[in-house]
Amino acid sequence: MTLIEFAALFTERKTWLVTSTDLSKDALHIYFGLALFVAVRLMWRWRGGWLVAWLAVLAMASGGEWLDMSLEAQRSAIQPDAAHWHDIWNTMFWPTVLLLIGRWLHPEAKPAGDAAGEVSSEDAERRLEQA
Repeated sequence: MTLIEFAALFTERKTWLVTSTDLSKDALHIYFGLALFVAVRLMWRWRGGWLVAWLAVLAMASGGEWLDMSLEAQRSAIQPDAAHWHDIWNTMFWPTVLLLIGRWLHPEAKPAGDAAGEVSSEDAERRLEQA
């Protein structure tokens, strides 16, 4: 399958989703961005998972726009750059918000003294006083 055939299939599937779900293309960008972000974040629970999920959405958004531009170039119907940036913005907005607040939603780094075997001097003094 050539790039143009793949881009045409991608556009055909996207158009089918728009008509069958009765959603706008902007709404689909938002839903797909959020769905991919949450799916990757649930699968990647290790350190850096928030960033990995955000990068996956960025790759999907950029790849989708690249396919759209490839097909537009083939058909000599190139959209203005602002339209493509709008799609990327729509896709990336909520994953970016979740990335920025992710440390508060699910802190990955434990404060000093919480690791197994480490006891702060205050905790040691309290334990001695209780004994």
